Amino acid sequence: MNTARTVMLMTLLTLVLVGAGGALGGQGGAFFALIMAAAMNLGSYWFSDKVVIKMYRGQETRTGELYEVVSEICQQNNLIMPKVYLLPQETPNAFATGRNPSHAVVAATQGITRILSRDELKGVMAHEMAHVQNRDILIGSVAATFAGAISFLANMAQWSMLFGGRDDEDSNPVAMIAMMILAPIAAMLVQMAISRSREYGADQKGAQLCGNPHSLANALRKLESANQRMPMQKVNEATAHMFIVNPLSGKSMAKLFSTHPPMEERIRRLEGMQI
Repeated sequence: MNTARTVMLMTLLTLVLVGAGGALGGQGGAFFALIMAAAMNLGSYWFSDKVVIKMYRGQETRTGELYEVVSEICQQNNLIMPKVYLLPQETPNAFATGRNPSHAVVAATQGITRILSRDELKGVMAHEMAHVQNRDILIGSVAATFAGAISFLANMAQWSMLFGGRDDEDSNPVAMIAMMILAPIAAMLVQMAISRSREYGADQKGAQLCGNPHSLANALRKLESANQRMPMQKVNEATAHMFIVNPLSGKSMAKLFSTHPPMEERIRRLEGMQI
């Protein structure tokens, strides 16, 4: 179901790009915007592990409970062992990145190791390994490319109107202005819906990898509460979707445009799973 939903949302995102391209930049403009967005996001996708880990000052670890838990998940499920990083932040959270299972990174903050039991920590890291196995980093990068192309088109159209607009006799300035405003918003909402869908998928597969959905459900409940009390400081909003729990959840605008599903629904689905 999550895969089908993702396909439908990606199709919708493609239709928004085609529609916005025809209205704002024509076929040539849409193609140029897509190439530009793809070039920018390809670099982000290829080097995401290095960039994000450096951003949050992560240090690779090959000892300790975090490493042991990830190793245990990989051995039990015959998975490639990723690099494991510990982040110095006290706010409990975790994420995965890397372009494929052979170049994957899983990371967790110091705070998460202080509040979770070993079984709960295993549930969280299994969720992150599920993101790697589901190729969610790739899917997120493709969605970001389409959304970026649509935003780029809107900016091109804005500058075009400032300098005389398009030459088409049948072009409608009001429709163009509406498209410039609505298309990027629509693209952002679809991109966030894709992110939420992938979180549900990672919860489900993560519960299977660790063998206990209740461990992950209990961990999510603790992480949500902790992040509301103590939101992570100096979070780059462009990376917020990567974390297992929204690190911006303590801020009032977070729920309006959330990259994460409602926590109550995630927990309800996990507690209803049978393995």
